[in-house]
Amino acid sequence: QVQLVESGGGLVQAGGSLRLSCAASGRTFSNYGMGWFRQAPGKEREFVATIRGSGTSTYYADSVKGRFTVSRDNAKKSVYLAMNSLKPEDTAVYFCAAGASTGNMYYMAQSRAYDYWGQGTQVTVSS
Repeated sequence: QVQLVESGGGLVQAGGSLRLSCAASGRTFSNYGMGWFRQAPGKEREFVATIRGSGTSTYYADSVKGRFTVSRDNAKKSVYLAMNSLKPEDTAVYFCAAGASTGNMYYMAQSRAYDYWGQGTQVTVSS
């Protein structure tokens, strides 16, 4: 069982930066690939970024590539999402998720690859 708690969301102006954190419980954090997803009002949840359990591989949605960076600290059982050059269209509730799958990164970009989800943190980017 893994419990996930996100933090770090808030209100920021366009062009600004935020760093989201996701703290996990459980003893085998490094066994889980971690993903970030987001859901804007009236829209479906969409993939943002994913990182392997070892931290050696990452994969990003085209919409955030070059602006967002996912990282993890297995000793602290945490995963992070550094978001730069934020745009109003980045406004959403951001969720972290943990998945035990060892599928390829294209599979890890799908919600069904994840077994556990956090409650989400709101990110609002003003224009």
